[in-house]
Amino acid sequence: MLRWLRPLVGALLLLEGAAALSFLHHRYEELVQALFRVQSQCPYVTRIYSIGRSVEGRHLYVLEFSDSPGMHEPLEPEFKYVGNMHGNEVLGRELLLQLSEFLCEEYRRGNERITRLIHDTRIHIMPSMNPDGYEVAAKQGPDSNGYLTGRNNANGVDLNRNFPDLNTLMYYSREISGPNHHIPLPDNWKSQVEPETLAVIQWISSYNFVLSANLHGGAVVANYPYDKSQDQRFRSHRRTVNTPTPDDKLFQKLAKTYSYAHSWMHRGWNCGDYFADGITNGASWYSLSKGMQDFNYLYTNCFEITLELSCNKFPPEEDLERQWMANREALVAFIEEVHQGIKGLVSDENNNGIAGAVISVQGISHDITSGDMGDYFRLLLPGTYTVTASAEGYQPKTVTTTVGPAAPSLVHFQLKQEVVRKPPERKASGTRMNKALQKKVVPRATRRGTQR
Repeated sequence: MLRWLRPLVGALLLLEGAAALSFLHHRYEELVQALFRVQSQCPYVTRIYSIGRSVEGRHLYVLEFSDSPGMHEPLEPEFKYVGNMHGNEVLGRELLLQLSEFLCEEYRRGNERITRLIHDTRIHIMPSMNPDGYEVAAKQGPDSNGYLTGRNNANGVDLNRNFPDLNTLMYYSREISGPNHHIPLPDNWKSQVEPETLAVIQWISSYNFVLSANLHGGAVVANYPYDKSQDQRFRSHRRTVNTPTPDDKLFQKLAKTYSYAHSWMHRGWNCGDYFADGITNGASWYSLSKGMQDFNYLYTNCFEITLELSCNKFPPEEDLERQWMANREALVAFIEEVHQGIKGLVSDENNNGIAGAVISVQGISHDITSGDMGDYFRLLLPGTYTVTASAEGYQPKTVTTTVGPAAPSLVHFQLKQEVVRKPPERKASGTRMNKALQKKVVPRATRRGTQR
């Protein structure tokens, strides 16, 4: 019953004073206008920035919601939504534009839930990661759009198969007891990725994102890592090889948060497929190499899932309102999931933040690191955990803390510098000293008593 109660209560809060929205497909120029319209309506809690350009020169715009736009506030988590990675999967693009308008309008109305969310979270919304592909798909429109028309970028590359393959490195590293987090990129990685992929990698390297979702179409299911199967013997498209992360239970909970807040995703039967609870492990569905959600987990602190939101990749405009109503509560509820687990500051004895400190949780072999200001965010399910903070040049510190089902537990670490003790100098014995002196050659100039 509790699983159904939370989405219902949340939906009732959102219904209060819901804004009248336009349900249209937006070409690139119209998308840009919509974003700047939201920014002009809510100038004090929004900011628009571009992370780069597509192959054809279109900006990859992001709309930020925060009570301090453009600034990271300590202990305030960073969240992101990314839509339209595949250019012909357009529902996510339109839902994120609707969400942007909705957050602005409800903030202006004084909706307590939305106001609290914007004040306590830094939210980044990228409606389109593949604007070039979208334009190709949009020219054909919903009625004649093919399954692959506009899917790739302008260079014909599938952006969700274009990230550095850290899974293979991780699986090899696992065999030698190596890490499965913050895996370094190959030396030549920039030459192997597209401009859109490069821009996203630089983006997620610049912000300490905690939670994320990327929005797709063609199915209705919440998909969680790993996407790539460890068993490389299977190379067919479809297979059932469940490949869980060390945070598998947490990822299942995150996926269920969206599926059960969605109007019908949780029912399981959609688009001719069945997924229990409306969720699936990515590799259990089919193995995907060089995908974005696995890359987030293996390279950054960010926990990302993939949301497949519609059977029809390019739904007609008359279906957009129904889809918005089906996803609205889920989109908001998923953002709220960033506020769970533990968070805190890692500092030295002078209260200076320590960037890059490693936060390890006993029993979960996946570490995260502190941000530039020394603050960290570790998503965890309710329970009791033993947590260690460590940093180079400092003595590690371990604490035991209990995580509840509501707000995150606040756990600070103050680390002491390691005392570097020099080993005592060994004095040469008299015999060795005498021999050393006997062998020493005295320069001729010194013997003569002259100086240069």
